[in-house]
Amino acid sequence: MSEGREGAHPGGYAAPIRSFVLRQGRVSKAQRRHHETMMAVVGIPYAPSPLDLDAVFGRSAPRILEIGFGMGETTAAIAEANPQHDYLGVEVHTPGVGSLCKRIAEKELSNLRIIQHDASEVVRDMIPAGSLAGIHLFFPDPWPKARHHKRRLIQPPFAALLASRLEPGGRIHCATDWEDYAEQMLAVLAAEPSLVNTADGYAPRPAYRPPTKFEQRGLRLGHGVWDLVFRRRQIAGSD
Repeated sequence: MSEGREGAHPGGYAAPIRSFVLRQGRVSKAQRRHHETMMAVVGIPYAPSPLDLDAVFGRSAPRILEIGFGMGETTAAIAEANPQHDYLGVEVHTPGVGSLCKRIAEKELSNLRIIQHDASEVVRDMIPAGSLAGIHLFFPDPWPKARHHKRRLIQPPFAALLASRLEPGGRIHCATDWEDYAEQMLAVLAAEPSLVNTADGYAPRPAYRPPTKFEQRGLRLGHGVWDLVFRRRQIAGSD
């Protein structure tokens, strides 16, 4: 189990409390095999220096950051449906990374890369300011117990950091099936001065985000899902 940690980064950005716990989940033979072979092709090692995204993808295109992609089903589907965009997926858990590697190989996706590392450090250290057309954060760990809410990823400092990585007009799209986390996300993102809500409160699910099997099952059982889509202002203080 990873412990939460706080402290100052040499660059002046406060290191956040960990928003995840590394679990010793089972890695299937197929996941391990694809992890070993494909990460050499699509994997980007963590390094505390900004990426040259044009060099990473071999072209200039709109870039979307996918934070915490789980088993990668949604990320692969979105990347396949939008070949005109480049996608950078960040995940810490090896089974999920191996699963997405398998999907990349099977679908022959050329517009998707993976960083297996803490997303907060990746965004802070590797993503250039103003370089992203979008950020996706779908169904992050809700940390439902009140004493663990501090571990939730969407907090004011991280929201400000994410906003700084968006180009003007770029969008951050969050989704959760925990209503109180949706309320927190809405409050945090609405309070970030460089962002503006694209909806009056929560947004309808955009067509590009396919509902997951888990989500579809939850909806059949009457569970709610909340999408939030904010965009970076064109000019500070304006819409």
